[in-house]
Amino acid sequence: MSHTIDTMIDPNDAVLLLIDHQSGLFQLVRDIELPVLRSNVTALAKISRLAKIPTFTTASVPDGPNGPLIPEIHQHNPEAVYIPRTGQINAWDNPAWVDAIEKTGRKTLLIAGTLTSVCMAFPTLSALAAGYKVFTIIDASGNWSQMATDLTLARVVQAGAMPIDAYAVMSELMNTWNRPDAMEFAAVAVDHIVPPYRALMESYDKAQSVQRDGRETKLDRQMAPV
Repeated sequence: MSHTIDTMIDPNDAVLLLIDHQSGLFQLVRDIELPVLRSNVTALAKISRLAKIPTFTTASVPDGPNGPLIPEIHQHNPEAVYIPRTGQINAWDNPAWVDAIEKTGRKTLLIAGTLTSVCMAFPTLSALAAGYKVFTIIDASGNWSQMATDLTLARVVQAGAMPIDAYAVMSELMNTWNRPDAMEFAAVAVDHIVPPYRALMESYDKAQSVQRDGRETKLDRQMAPV
């Protein structure tokens, strides 16, 4: 089971932190296409709700140029808790943020943030220093340049963070296909992370229908001559 491996995510010990996914900051992103970033963040919001993972969001001066959080997060995960802060650039410097995380009793943090080199990196470094295990979700974070992202990855990995992508997060939280909501997880993947998987599912469904109902195309039947 994944929870016995220190380098994998234990769903019973995880907290999802979505930091500063704001419309203004998104306009600075150059290392990932914005529709992909937005879709991956939405996927995480849906996945954390399915997996019953405590989820906290925050925004940096949302009434200023950084803009509001993208609405999809709380639309698709109404249980997610928004924690305002009072100007701190590093969300971890907000006592209310740290207190909310501590009250969960969980020690594994799944962190995504925009911009990657600030909003994701600073809380990651602080959480590691505080003794948390941190997974940084890179394709749900966006940065002003690829170089900045590369430097940030090197920095947080040296500090002890583990980079991960949204699909891997989903798979580790899902853990098994032998669960009643398995197809809900699959739907999130198809809708937001790996759209080509829909074609596989459609082909599989068709193959199943052929086994059940017979072939649709009767190749052994010739049209009668006119």
